[in-house]
Formats: sequence, C-alpha cells, structure tokens
Amino acid sequence: MRNISSWSIRNPVPPIVLFVALTLAGIVSFIRMDINNNPDVSFPIAQVIITQPGAAPSEMKTQITQIVEASVRNVSGVDEITSWVTEGTSTTMVQFDIGTPIDRAVNDVRDAVQKVRGDLPQGILEPQVVREDIDGVLAYWTVQSVDMTLEELSWFVDNVASKRLLSVPGMAVSSRGGGVSREMRVELDPMKLQAQGITAAQVNQQLRQLNLNATGGRAEIAGAEQSVRVLGNAADATALGATQLSFGGRTLRLSDVANVRDSYGEQRGLGLIDGRQVVSIRLAKAKGSSDVTVYNDALKVLDQLAKEYPKVKITPMFTTVKYTEQQYEASMAALLEGAVLAVIVVFLFLRDWRAMLISATAIPLSAIPAFWFMDLMGFTLNSLSLLALSLVAGVLVDDAIVEIENIVRHMRMGKTAYQASMDAADEIGLAVVATTSAIAAVFLPVGLMGGVTGQFFKQFGLTVVVAVLMSLAVARMITPLIAAYFLKAQGEQNHGDGPMMDRYLALLHWSLDTRKAEKARARQDWKRHFWRLADHRVWVMGIGALALVLTVVSFSTLPFTFQPESDQDSTQLKIEMVPGTTLEQTRTVAERANAVLLKEPETQLSYIDIEKPGEAMIYTQLRDERKRTSIEYQKQLAPELQKIPDARITFQSMDGWSGGRDVTVMIAGDDSELLHDTAVKIVEEMRAQKMFTAPRVEGDLQRPEIVISPHFDLAAELGITTADLSETIRIATIGDIDQNVAKFSLSDRQIPIRVALPTESRKNITTIENLPVPTSSGGSVPLKVVADIGFGAGPSILRRYNQRDRIVVGADLAEGFVKGEGLKVALGLPTLRNLPAGVERVEFGESKMQAELVTQFTIAVVSGILLVFAVLVLLYKRIMPPFVNMGSLLLAPLGGAVALHLTGQVISMPVLIGLLMLLGIVAKNSILLVDFAIEEMNKGVDKVTAIIDAGHKRAQPIVMTTVAMAAGMLPTALSLTGDGAWRSPMGITVIGGLILSTLLTLVIVPAGFSLADDFERWLGAKFGKLLTHDHPGKPATAPAAPAE
Repeated sequence: MRNISSWSIRNPVPPIVLFVALTLAGIVSFIRMDINNNPDVSFPIAQVIITQPGAAPSEMKTQITQIVEASVRNVSGVDEITSWVTEGTSTTMVQFDIGTPIDRAVNDVRDAVQKVRGDLPQGILEPQVVREDIDGVLAYWTVQSVDMTLEELSWFVDNVASKRLLSVPGMAVSSRGGGVSREMRVELDPMKLQAQGITAAQVNQQLRQLNLNATGGRAEIAGAEQSVRVLGNAADATALGATQLSFGGRTLRLSDVANVRDSYGEQRGLGLIDGRQVVSIRLAKAKGSSDVTVYNDALKVLDQLAKEYPKVKITPMFTTVKYTEQQYEASMAALLEGAVLAVIVVFLFLRDWRAMLISATAIPLSAIPAFWFMDLMGFTLNSLSLLALSLVAGVLVDDAIVEIENIVRHMRMGKTAYQASMDAADEIGLAVVATTSAIAAVFLPVGLMGGVTGQFFKQFGLTVVVAVLMSLAVARMITPLIAAYFLKAQGEQNHGDGPMMDRYLALLHWSLDTRKAEKARARQDWKRHFWRLADHRVWVMGIGALALVLTVVSFSTLPFTFQPESDQDSTQLKIEMVPGTTLEQTRTVAERANAVLLKEPETQLSYIDIEKPGEAMIYTQLRDERKRTSIEYQKQLAPELQKIPDARITFQSMDGWSGGRDVTVMIAGDDSELLHDTAVKIVEEMRAQKMFTAPRVEGDLQRPEIVISPHFDLAAELGITTADLSETIRIATIGDIDQNVAKFSLSDRQIPIRVALPTESRKNITTIENLPVPTSSGGSVPLKVVADIGFGAGPSILRRYNQRDRIVVGADLAEGFVKGEGLKVALGLPTLRNLPAGVERVEFGESKMQAELVTQFTIAVVSGILLVFAVLVLLYKRIMPPFVNMGSLLLAPLGGAVALHLTGQVISMPVLIGLLMLLGIVAKNSILLVDFAIEEMNKGVDKVTAIIDAGHKRAQPIVMTTVAMAAGMLPTALSLTGDGAWRSPMGITVIGGLILSTLLTLVIVPAGFSLADDFERWLGAKFGKLLTHDHPGKPATAPAAPAE
C-alpha cells in the first residue's frame, strides 16, 4: 500500500480505466436502486388465522388458540409465539430465528396445524397459514361515484380497481375498506318458522342441496360424447323465493317463511369523507420492492381508471411515500451541499484552485462506485443507508485532503509536482491507510451485528465501510496521479506557518516541557518524591482526565430515548368504544373527533375508517406548510379529544414499534386474575406520575353477552345436543359460516345466500327465546324450553405470549417528555420492580429493540476499538503508542455532549451513531500525529523534536479535515428540508465533537505519546533481560536511545 501511489503515477492508464468503470457501474446501480423508507428486513414470520363466526374469545382461546400454540411450539427454530383472540378470530404469529428460510417455516407451521386439525371445533373455517410478506401500508385511496350504488361501487373496487392494482409489480395487497358485499338475503319470519315447526338450520341445509349447478357425469348419444350438467340455480331472487322446500313429508315455498331479496350483506364497517360514505382501497407493497416505484406505478393505474370511468372519482387520502421521497431528496441534497462546502474548505486553506479541483474529484469517485457495491449487497436507498451517506459526506474528502496537503507541502519545499506527488504519497501512505482502516474498523462490527437490530443496521454499517474504503482507494491511486500531472509547482514557499501555528507550537513546547520535573527529581529533599507533578505533560493529561469527567457528567444529565420523534406529514387517530357499541354510535363519535381535527389549520384532509362497530381510525394528511410539527399537533390536540365521552381516543405512535402508545409495558403469566390485578396496580401507579396521560390496560373492557345454559336432562330426552343449539342460534342470528353457506350463481361470480333472522327481530330477546330447536323425533321446541337465557359479560380480547396469557399496559406522554424517560420511570414503578410470583415482565416492541440494540451496539463498539488497536499495532510495530491513540478516543464525546445541551437535543440512536463516527475521526487525527513522530524517531531524531515536528507538519491537515468534515455535516445538522429527526442530532453530535476533540487531540496526544514512550523504554529496560537476543536479525551493537 505504501508504493501503490508511485505505481499509479508511473502507470496512469489502469487506475483511470478502473475508476471510470466503477463510476459507470455506480451510476447504473444508482438509477436502478429501490427507494424505501426503511431497509428491507426479512423476519421469518408465519401467521395462523382461524375463524369461527360468533365464537367468544374465552372459548376460542381454550378450543383453538392453545391447541395451535402447543402444536407449533414443537417446530424447530421457533423464537416467539404471539396470539390475539377476539370475537370469532384467533390469530397466532409464529416468529422464527433470524436466518430461517421463510418457505420452510411456513410449511412446518402448516404441517403442525394440519396434525391437530381433528382436535379443533367443526364450526371453524379452514385454518389459514400465511407468510408475513407485507412491508407496510403505502396508501389509502377513497372511491366515490355519482351513478353507482354502494354495492356496485364495492364490486367495482373488488373486480376492477384491485385487479388492476395487483398487476403492478411489487404490489402485495389491494384490499377494500368500507362498502358492502352482494348477497341473496333470506330473512326468515320468526313467527312463521314457529308455526311451521322448522328451524333456520334446516332452511339453510335445504338451500345448499337445491340451489346449485352440479355435474351429472358423461353420456354418449348419437355417437358423440356429452357431459351431463344438473342446473338447479335459480334465475333471480323471485325464482329463489319460489323454491319448494321439503320438511318431513311436507313441502312449502321459501317465500312462505322468508323474505328473499337480492341485496347486500350486513354492514359491519364503513368509510367516511365529509360525512359521506365512501369505499377505500388499502395498498401495501411486497418485501423487496421500492416504495416510490410501486406507488408511482399505482398512480398510473389510477390515471387509466379515471379515463375509463370518468364518473368514478378515486382520491389519494393518505400515503407514506411522500415522506419517503422528501427524506430521500433532503438526504441527497445534504450530501451534495456538504461535499461542496468541504471542497470550499480546501480552497480556503491551500489557496490553490487546482488542489481544490483534485479534492473535488475524490467525492464523486468515492460515493458513486459505493452505489455499485451497495447494489451488489442487495441494499436500497433507505433512511439508514442515506443516513450513512450523509455521515460520510465530509469523510470522503478527508483522505484526499491529507494526500493533497502533503503533496503541496513537498512542492513548496522546491520539488516539482511529479516528484512531490511521488515522495509525499509514499511518505504518508501507511498513515492514510491506517486512519481510514480505523473508521472502517469502527463501523464494520455495526454492519455485522446480529439479531433484529442487526437486520436494520447492516445496511448502515456496511455502507459507511464501503464508502470510506472507496475514498481510501481514490486517495492512494487517483489523487496523487492527478496531482502529479495537474498541479503546478510555484517553487519554495511558506506552508502552513503563521501566527496561529506559532501559538500552537509554543503551546506544544510548553506541554512537553520536563525541565522543572528534572530539577525537582534531582533535589535531595522531600519535594523530589513529587517531581512528576512538575511535569507539564502530567498537567496536560490532567486536562484530559477533566474532559473525561465532564463527558460523564454531560451525558448523565441528558435524557435518553431509543429513537427521536419524527415530524411526519400524516397522523393516525385510534378510537375505541365500549364493546357492544353499534355501528351508528361509532360513526357519531368518529365524526365528532374528526370535526376537532378539521378545525385545525394544519389539517389538509381526513378519512374515517370504521373497521367494525366500536373501533375506528381517522387518517389525517397534514399541510406541507404548517406552524406545528406533527408531534406538537398530536400532543396539543390529545387533551381536547379525550374529553369526548364514551370513547378512548389516542394518536397512534408512528414509529411502528410501541403498539400505538408512547410507553407500553407487557406482563405475562398463567393466572389471568392475578395478571389483571397486577396490571390494574400498574395503571394506578402510572396515574400518579405527571408525565403519563391516559394510562390504561389495553382491551380490558368486558363485552356484553347473552348466555344460554341448556337443561341437559330435558335436552337429552328430546335428543338435543349443545352443538344443535349452537348451530341453530348461530344460523338464525348471523347466518352459517361461509364454507357451509348456500351459493347463488351469477354470470360472473357466486354470491352467498344468507339465511338469517331480520335485523329487527334480533333486537328482541323474546324472539331468541322462541327460536325453534329441532328434536330427534323430527319436531321442534322453543329454545326457552330446553335452556335458560340470561345476560352476562366476557373479555373482548385475549392476548398471549409464548403460551402464556399477557396483558399490555399503555400510556401516552405529556408534552416535554421523551419515550426513554417514560419507559425508565414506568419500569421503576413499585409493582413492576416487585412483580408477584407467577407474573413476569416481557420485553417487546420498542423496549425489546432498545435492550437488544444496547447489547449489540456495545459489542460492536468494543469490537471496533479492538480492531483499531490491532491495526495500530501492525502500523507502529509497537505496543504503547496504540494505547495513546486508544486513550484519545475518550476525548471524542465531550464536544458532542456540549452541542446536544446547547441545541436542546436528547441522546438517541442517531447520537450514538454520531459518537461512533467521532471515535473513528479522533483515532484518525491521533494516528496522523503519532505515526509521523515515530517515523521521525526511527530516522534518529530525538523524541521532543520529532513530536514538535509532527505537530508542525500534521496540524494543518488535521485542522483541514476537521473543518471539511464539519462543513460537510453542516447541511445534515441544519436539516432545512425534510424531517431532520434522525439526521440533525447526528450532525450536531459530530460537529460539536469534532471541533472540541480536535483541539484536545492536538495538545493531549503529543504529551500522552511522550509519556507512553518513556514508559515503554522503562518497561523495555525492566523486562528486556527476560528475552533472548540471539535472533539472526539482531544488530551486533544496539543503538543508544536518543537523548531528549
């Protein structure tokens, strides 16, 4: 590596061809790379979804969920099992260890569920085992029309819009929200059913067998083969009503006991804009595809639909892609602006436009080929990879600055540009390699972290490594090459000297002064025992120790949060109402909450999505030009929204990790009552803390139930089973399950024939009491004869974690508090510190990510420091000087902490990333100093002269690279465009740390190196006699140590 520069200068064609090829490859890769908000992270997750319409959560848990969990637990590689049980639905999410092939995982789970299929209830729909292959919601669109009914509009979305959108490459989901589905409604008359002595289940069974087109085999007539079809499908609702049904030898028409209508299914959800009911389309992309590309292709489909169906209006209401595009554009702008500022710094120091242009070439030649390597590794242009590029904006030019400054210094010694390039590049070659290797060594372990966090930070760490290694290649091969043929020598000139340099050298002389210490050591009185205190080098090290203490104090007084709060251009408001709330009541509350949002000047538009009675979401798009951030908007509106009665209204946290609340705590155990009592205590303790608002147990409200208890003795005499009761009541109230329901064939599809009581009949308990139940003799009796009917209550949702019940306690934070503080206070509550036996706290969501990240990050930092140490030992071939460089790392954080205090920032992930970069930069500066001093000492120069010369020759490139790096990070720190929640704290930390650590490094490292060299010589004298000295390379007479 030392001579590669001179080889490049003598052979200019190969390096030029290489970098032209790399640049072209980088441009092509950049054009085709996907733009995403987050990295494509592959979590091997399989979901088991089992539906049993109308079943209570408590029954679903014991009859379905626990059986499924026990079965999939035996599958190898399972990491976590998480389940949710709501009315009629059991969802079990099986997460496998990172690296498990997802296809194998899904097949193993499917096999495990199939093994216990016989143990599950008969009334369930077929279990669905699906892979989690959706990568977040891209957008919500609303669809309106002036010439379509709601049912026709819903079918348009299902049949036309969704099919077109799913043909877009990378689109995983295009699903309808709101609207209705067409059905043949067979609404039974309860009085006529009782009079005829028949049940809803019998009517449904008859229709299943009568109203269908079926195969009849094959015949051969007149020498030709014909297939035989049996056509039993009615032509329309009237014909269906005329269908003759047979019951125990009696026949009657369907219309005699029911009203048959071609209508739509019972509406359980709806979408609203400005009080009008609309249909929505939810778009989600598949993993491995680009947010921006997929959404833009979807917009093209929208334009085509607008031309083909002019009376249908499709309006984009909510999208995350706009935020992604803004972040991408802001990151690229910060990268370009930082590069320009860094190049301007070179000109201000060297006053040579040719040197400035040579430095400027280093940035595109380093950054553009990096895109090719990123593409090869399957990376995308996402928030973390762009953050990495923002971080290295100033670093890319650093190596070139060190090279070009050294070349200019040699030219000003009177050499030609060619000779200066040869000599200077070879002189500083190993130091440049070592300094860049230090940065790469710090970030390489970050790119190789394991676990979930490693999946995210892989792209960040390896992008930094690739970019700085490319900058090293440019600095060693291209910068000296261009300098040799492009720079113009001006003869001997002064280089780097001036009043500032004179002051620095005077300070350096003072810091290395040991004369007073030697005099004190030579004294014969008691003062000679304290001669070290007279050593100026010790004083300087004391300044370093003071800086370390201040660093600890500064960081300990800053609050910590896992990730900063982002200023999004949209919000999500969640509304929860009491179980049992009707759809109309939900609509009323949702519209009232929406009115509060719409009166705010920041609100551009909003869409109400009522998923089911009692639950609603309001998606709000904020204006680009607004006075308040989305965080301030939510915090200030939350108290007003919480005044709305009979509803729990909270803004959903947009970070995707904390389950929608700012602070969430999960506890698990086998005793559900003890678990609930513990959760209630935690909520009471949270209410006593001012920082928490609206703390509560999630899903703790009981839902109202009608409880039917059979008279088993009488039921047994009549031949009536509990299963008969269940089926009869279920079909009468909500209809049969979809796989058992009768079907009606239209020209283009089949629709269900839904046999059930009219909605009005279900409002009267007497109707349910008098429902006919079939007996074994063929007759029927009213339900109230064989069962007691009363009212009760049960859980609305049950949660489980690793086969144990779990409860989630959530709270929002008052304005002025960050999540890290909130979580710390929550975990310090008395009940959580002393949980009863059988109850444990479970790490999940953001707290789990934070705990894993702290562990992984600590390992990565320690590994990085050890790698840097190894690089330095190889460079110096000595042991003690690397410890000086390692000690200089302690100087890095103080400036960052001061900058954070001055700007009112908190410690978060981007701050830790900035500190990581500071470790690399500070190591780089100290390496330049120590390497030069060792090189001079190896030439026979005395230690003090060598150190002062190192300060003289290396101070300017160190200051230049610091200022260039700070200038390069300035646009990132200011973040004038886009959301700077991640970029700004990182930039502030790096700039603050750079300035202060550079000042400390220039003074403390020389003094530390001088002391380390003395200590190394003392160790050598003490332990040298233990070593043999008869190796072949040993000189006959060891040279005397140079005098100080």
